[in-house]
Amino acid sequence: MNGSTIIPIAVLVIIFGTVTTIVASYFKLQRHRADAAALAEYRKLAEQISVQQETVSAQLAELGDRVKAVEKLLHSVG
Repeated sequence: MNGSTIIPIAVLVIIFGTVTTIVASYFKLQRHRADAAALAEYRKLAEQISVQQETVSAQLAELGDRVKAVEKLLHSVG
């Protein structure tokens, strides 16, 4: 091969490498966006669960107080 055929081949290799890099970067960006959306949904669910857990905790504390009141009443009667 002489110098006149090497230059077009080198240019094509460089263009192919550039296009490949751009396509790979695009798909990596799309995957990152999907991961970010999933993480946002998980954060939202975690906040909802936290609120629900606090509600259940408050209800359990109230039930514990009621049970103590019933036990006190039973001890005073018995």
